[in-house]
Amino acid sequence: MPFSVVMPALEMAQETGKLIAWRKKEGDPVCKGEPLLEIETDKAVVEVEAPADGVLTGIKAAEGADIPVGQTIAWIVAAGEQVPTDGGSTASAPRARAGVPAQSDGPKPIATSRQGSKPNAKISPKARRLAKELGVDISALAGFGLDGEILAADILATAAKSSEADQQRSRVERPTTVARVMAERTTQSWTTVPQFFVSRDVDATALNDYRSRVVSQIERTHNLRITHTDLLVALVSRVLGKHPRLNGSWTADGIRLHDYVNMGIAIAVDDGVVGAVISNAHSASIEAIARHRLELSDRARAGKLRPADIAAATFTISNLGMYKVDRFSAIITPPQAAILAVGAIADRVLARDGKPAVRAVMTVTLSCDHRVVDGARAAMFLADLAAAIEEVSEVPPV
Repeated sequence: MPFSVVMPALEMAQETGKLIAWRKKEGDPVCKGEPLLEIETDKAVVEVEAPADGVLTGIKAAEGADIPVGQTIAWIVAAGEQVPTDGGSTASAPRARAGVPAQSDGPKPIATSRQGSKPNAKISPKARRLAKELGVDISALAGFGLDGEILAADILATAAKSSEADQQRSRVERPTTVARVMAERTTQSWTTVPQFFVSRDVDATALNDYRSRVVSQIERTHNLRITHTDLLVALVSRVLGKHPRLNGSWTADGIRLHDYVNMGIAIAVDDGVVGAVISNAHSASIEAIARHRLELSDRARAGKLRPADIAAATFTISNLGMYKVDRFSAIITPPQAAILAVGAIADRVLARDGKPAVRAVMTVTLSCDHRVVDGARAAMFLADLAAAIEEVSEVPPV
């Protein structure tokens, strides 16, 4: 029986396909499953297999032509067979695929193929490989080849339909102004700043003890809740005084060193993250830092931050410990030279004096601009910060 080669439908909304190249020419013998032609859809160039053994003849389409889906473009015949001359030369079904047996009223899939393929259904080697790569379940797939054989075109069409169905179930969320600014700044930072990262586990037992002993008294006296972030703002600000490069900025004229610490703190809001600033944190008391941080958080979540609230930060702390994140790396906010990412404080077993001991530990990760800070400077800063946290007995001025 002559087999028609039709322009296949590989996408749900596909109406035409462009014939890129014939792999065989008029009169060439072809084997079922070998490449026969290449077609182009809106998304890809696809190789179409020969649906049967025989001789390629009756080619109706030239390379470069746009052809309606389902239209017959050639025939594969056995020796002695003739190309049909009746109405069977043009497919009547708009969604027909390549390799459909010729019938008087146009090519149609064989009836049994619509029942779904059985586990032992015929499938070409290429189609089997594509099904595995694209995750297509061939047990429920209808084949349009000879005797219901599954061809590569069937696999590609099924995968395309699944992909487009997923897209129809998805939705596009337009970012708010805050989210868009955050996206633009992080993209700019990641693509223009040479960033590297160093991490260190820090024993936070003394920090917890200090918060229990001293801070709780301040909280009761001043009716104010003081967080670990507040303590870290105070400690980091004072350690930065010993490491001016970490508190510097990269400029066109060179490295700008600051005599003050304006500490940025990353605050989560409904539509992203904002970096609010505690000015002159190096000289502020714990009470002042906590009140300022609380005011900034309230204004940020209400969408009422003022220009001065987000300007001129020289260093930033991003703390995700309250979300039980163990460790992470943060992206620098230019022109700052560094940002400190703080993980959760959790009990871990550490060696102390040659014996195992359970200690409260947190991981801090420093992201650095390599134009301003090298690895040695970053390591020394973390060493001094770890010492300040592990040996804390007072955070002046209290």
